[in-house]
Amino acid sequence: MNREFFIEISCQQRNHHGERICGDVFMQKRVKEENRIVTVLSDGMGHGVKANILATLTSTMAVNFTAEHKDFEKIAEIIMKTLPVCSVRKISYATFTIIDIEVGGVVNILEYDNPETFVVRNNEVFEPGWQCMLLSSEKGKGKELRSCSFIPEKEDRIIFCSDGIVQSGLGTDALPFGWERDRLVNFSLKEIRANRLISASELGEHVVKKAYQNDYFELKDDASCAVIYFRDPRKLLICTGPPFEEENDKVYAGKVADFVGKKVLCGATTADIISREWKKTIEDTFDFIDPDLPPVSYMEGVDLITEGILTLTKVSNLLKDYNQNTVLDKGPAGMITSMILQSDEIDFIVGTRINIAHQDPSLPVELEIRRTVVKRIATTLEEKFLKEVKIEFI
Repeated sequence: MNREFFIEISCQQRNHHGERICGDVFMQKRVKEENRIVTVLSDGMGHGVKANILATLTSTMAVNFTAEHKDFEKIAEIIMKTLPVCSVRKISYATFTIIDIEVGGVVNILEYDNPETFVVRNNEVFEPGWQCMLLSSEKGKGKELRSCSFIPEKEDRIIFCSDGIVQSGLGTDALPFGWERDRLVNFSLKEIRANRLISASELGEHVVKKAYQNDYFELKDDASCAVIYFRDPRKLLICTGPPFEEENDKVYAGKVADFVGKKVLCGATTADIISREWKKTIEDTFDFIDPDLPPVSYMEGVDLITEGILTLTKVSNLLKDYNQNTVLDKGPAGMITSMILQSDEIDFIVGTRINIAHQDPSLPVELEIRRTVVKRIATTLEEKFLKEVKIEFI
């Protein structure tokens, strides 16, 4: 995809103290045919399961209606009308922040009752020109929405959160009125100035940890911080399998040499081809960190060499099951998964020569041919992690 920058999106969360489920819900959706990304953060009233249900319902409607280009006021009206009424307080309540990004174009933001979203540009707060609108429907009458539109620039960051962040520390001697938005803004600016390339996930994590500290490590509300970061893409190339025609070995090695970014070779035959064509020596290691897989190897010009199909199958499973609490080991599959998650654009070059070993019916049924595993990884990366993926067969 030709564009000036990559859009990194991350939401970090911690639950209300003692709760197993978060009452804040973050959702994102890529509208591929229109080159748009829609993200929503909703905070359900209270905490726990009931709050999560309200926030999930709100987020789902907000994502889908925004993707369908429904008018912002109409979206808010439908959400207010649809939410169930709390039997105790006699109100239906969930806040939301909707951010609709036209990749390479305009960003539209709509928020209702969440702390005010802010944009950081050139290490300062950028004012996008907020507008207020009042709902006129019976159920939403008098409720105020805020919206803005702007064209993002490279290195811009959009930061938005639930009130568990800005109200953290409320009532304490240090923060009698809570952390408040101004303190959040100043903290974020300080983090960005200290590390101008700080990732969206790292910045969000630092904000949530600070809120956790403000509440003396017992959060009084669910705390969520989402960050959208417009930056240069980080690229990764994964090569697996030999070319169908042996005469293409030189072409294969040339493609790897010309790639700008990190490079991984999966498979002994693949590594041998590159080693031979480049006239470089492969250096093996003997650390069996993952008992299911052979150790990694290294070679000048590439970042990592691993076994092929077994390793990629494990990478596929790790990505499928990955969540905020997943801890990746330093084994071959864990290392590749970490590199993938730290990259934005992942290119695969898949050799199509059949490996006789993989046709052995006595091997595990999970052992699938390369192209199937790579396609499955690509689907997970596109749908779950919103990564840019290209596959080239050779």
